[in-house]
Amino acid sequence: MADVAEKVLQETVENATETLSGVKTLAPTPEGAAVAYGSLIIMAMLPIFFGALRSVKHQKDQKDSGKKLERMNSKDAMMFPIIASVALFGLYVIFKLFSKDHINLLLTAYFFFLEVLALAHLLSPVIGSLIPSSIPNIPFHIGFTKGKGNQKQDLIDYDFTTHDIVCLIIALIIGVWYLLKKHWIANNLFGVAFAVNGVELLHLNNVVTGLILLSGLFVYDVFWVFGTNVMVTVAKSFDAPIKLVFPQDLLVNGFNATNFAMLGLGDIVIPGIFIALLLRFDNSLKRKSRTYFYTAYIAYFLGLMLTILVMHIFRHAQPALLYLVPACAGAPLLIALIKGDLKVLFAYQDNPDEKKSSKKNKDQNSSANNTNQQSSKESKKKDAKKSK
Repeated sequence: MADVAEKVLQETVENATETLSGVKTLAPTPEGAAVAYGSLIIMAMLPIFFGALRSVKHQKDQKDSGKKLERMNSKDAMMFPIIASVALFGLYVIFKLFSKDHINLLLTAYFFFLEVLALAHLLSPVIGSLIPSSIPNIPFHIGFTKGKGNQKQDLIDYDFTTHDIVCLIIALIIGVWYLLKKHWIANNLFGVAFAVNGVELLHLNNVVTGLILLSGLFVYDVFWVFGTNVMVTVAKSFDAPIKLVFPQDLLVNGFNATNFAMLGLGDIVIPGIFIALLLRFDNSLKRKSRTYFYTAYIAYFLGLMLTILVMHIFRHAQPALLYLVPACAGAPLLIALIKGDLKVLFAYQDNPDEKKSSKKNKDQNSSANNTNQQSSKESKKKDAKKSK
């Protein structure tokens, strides 16, 4: 979750390091470090921007198709830091007890499957626009159901085309490249794809839920980085594409570069889903502006810059959410207070149609109950008259 760079920062004060192959490499220059961190910031900003735009389209597509919109509610947000803590500490214990190579092999296989699908999903609109129209785009459907009649449930209901198959093949080729070489470019392609999909598909149902999630993970990040060595240990041991990396010594060592700056995907996706919610809130206001989205987006950039600055000053790994959460949550709330939108912001629901539908069903049930009660009373009166 945090931007783990303690090991990297220690190596920057050395004059030379030696790689496993025995080739001596020069220490990174300040210019190289600036390029690395600048690249990480760009790679963090782009998934949030495009993921937020895609989340709006995803919301519209889901509503148009009549599918149920999955949202993270307040209970989910409160449980998330607890579940994340259990998973993190579990990984820490596993890495202490078992071979890192074997554990990373299993984790890499798991994330390989997820991130190949994420990259294929990200490439789909790009590849679709590049393939000539003369090549047919044949649709396919995979369905797997359970039960019959009214008890029938769709376990798998997936539509895809030949263009999607091409995207999957390209993603698999990049995946094989990553497995064989563990190259940082392949790692970043997977990381960016995973972050974009996370921001696009993970939706919060309202601002209160977002604030609960951010507050919980704020405490989670600070505790596991400053309170223990668990986060740093797991991040150093975890060899899977769950972080963005960029070599600080690229300018002096070229392809032999080994000194990486890192940024966890959680530091992108968690603030990103809140920023995406604010974009959908902007759209709901119908003011033809994106005030709250751009406010939170700029605040995220400034928070990330502050994280890097503090890390360099204190020469210690920093919990990025310590700076990102106050920035991304505080800035839009302040703007809402100034503009008089605070009440509207907290009242916003990301699934108003479901809310209206629920209210409508409730009213219908209440009306039906009243009708039944009235009919029952009239029936009793008739029976009483007959008995007289």
